[in-house]
Amino acid sequence: MRLTFRRMTDRRPVETRVERDDGVVFEMRGAGGGADLPHDLVHALVEQELQVPDGIWGCVADGVVWHSMRHVTGRQPPHAAERSAALKRERGSRIQQAEQLADVVGRLARGAEVLPAEVAGSGHPAARLDAAAAALRVAQRSWAALPPGETLVLEWAGPGRRSRRQGP
Repeated sequence: MRLTFRRMTDRRPVETRVERDDGVVFEMRGAGGGADLPHDLVHALVEQELQVPDGIWGCVADGVVWHSMRHVTGRQPPHAAERSAALKRERGSRIQQAEQLADVVGRLARGAEVLPAEVAGSGHPAARLDAAAAALRVAQRSWAALPPGETLVLEWAGPGRRSRRQGP
């Protein structure tokens, strides 16, 4: 799945193009903007680094459509809305865990306080969380250097597959 994040000026919402492997394309606006790493990009990087198969982006790859997503092109599979709703219900607790994981790794990347219980409760060894935080710091520098209007592309791959990030 290809994710294209367009850096906007100031605090305007980040524009993201989502091209699923089944050929369906969505656009969405998300939190972030300016030089701050977009929330959805943080999720993509953390879930990729930690091989989270059923977080936010794993759900999208499997057919979940969030309210912020607008269908652009490509034929959606039959019963796509029903499948999306069922996946959201089925994976609700794992989606919340992915939110918490992105928060913990994001705070580690910024050097903010993270309690030992949060590290222990993440389900990942501290060294892996630190590696994911290092990846976020690298991405943050690339994103901050990106001129407004330019894009960063992430080839999001599920567990066992490699990704390619394109952009500065």
